Amino acid sequence: MEQIGIIGAGTMGRGIAQVASTAGHKVILFDLHESVIQDAQQSHTKILDRLIEKGRIDENEKNRILGNIEYTANFNLLSDSEIVIEAIVENLDIKHKVFKQLESQVSESCIIASNTSSLSITSLAASLDNPGRFIGIHFFNPAPLMKLVEIIPAIQTSIGVTDKATNLIQSWNKTTVQAKDTPGFIVNKVARPFYSEAIRIYEEGIADFSTIDDAMKSMAGFRMGPFQLMDFIGHDVNYTVTETVWEAFYYDPRYKPSFTQKRLKEAGFLGRKSGRGFYDYNQENPVPPPSEDENLKKYIANRIIMMLINEAADTLHSRIASKEDIDLAMTKGVNYPNGLLAWADEIGIQVCVESIDALYNDYHEDRYRCSPVLRMMAKQDQKFF
Repeated sequence: MEQIGIIGAGTMGRGIAQVASTAGHKVILFDLHESVIQDAQQSHTKILDRLIEKGRIDENEKNRILGNIEYTANFNLLSDSEIVIEAIVENLDIKHKVFKQLESQVSESCIIASNTSSLSITSLAASLDNPGRFIGIHFFNPAPLMKLVEIIPAIQTSIGVTDKATNLIQSWNKTTVQAKDTPGFIVNKVARPFYSEAIRIYEEGIADFSTIDDAMKSMAGFRMGPFQLMDFIGHDVNYTVTETVWEAFYYDPRYKPSFTQKRLKEAGFLGRKSGRGFYDYNQENPVPPPSEDENLKKYIANRIIMMLINEAADTLHSRIASKEDIDLAMTKGVNYPNGLLAWADEIGIQVCVESIDALYNDYHEDRYRCSPVLRMMAKQDQKFF
């Protein structure tokens, strides 16, 4: 494919544009707002200048990458694109309007894709006269650095479109996984307990933020604790994804949002970008010392890991993705220290079942129901891999 169109020059759009232009494509980066376009161009220049300083590229490579990108507020320039990837606000009505306008501009063979992280690909495809050309292509932030891309065909998507999109993204030196069109796809669905169970542990008074964060880093090997990560992502984003997944799964209690995070969002305490979230970054030392109770931290890490494993297993049980793609998604998409299903094998499937059942016996909440696939495998003494 020669020309790639990108709609939306915000963080994700400009990141995808950089990836495509680096791979040698002509890129049309469109945004309605001139200020956003200018900001994207300045951002690309700064990023590439830093890469020059680090010795990763030279001046000629910088000029080649920038020369491949045309920054524009003229929607008509997208017309000759062979694929157009939308990366705008997560609003179904707005996206529908954009896709209808786009379909009238591009050729019949042009693939139309969305980078949405939470909306139904099937619903988005339905806005087109030819929904078979539509597909979800979900990058992770920052797009130039994160290797994983989720490929999500809609019910209507033709097999040829899925194959073309997958081959294209892989040619950009990305790792692809394929997910069924279900809320959160793979990563945003499976990762929910990392956040929600950590908040639950805090709300029960079992441990404070810093102790829970330390437990997941020192005991489980995660690069960031859940509260640090939520502050980094931003509570406007993280809470909205949780709420969207919860509603989309017909209010399944496994995905229920917390008032603790909702109140932070309402207060405008969005995390690092606002200076305050779970931690107050206006303080000289925003993260207080964690507890030194090793048994407490083992309990915390085990509880969150068990909930993550259970969610991964249920994702496999629902045939949302293959076991290989589930583990690949979590290691490449959110840098988990281990694939969750492989982790279950190491711990022991029977141990996982007993741990999850123990939580259910304590709470008698459907939130802690054990995935049928785990229970079946424990009975048959099987492993995932």
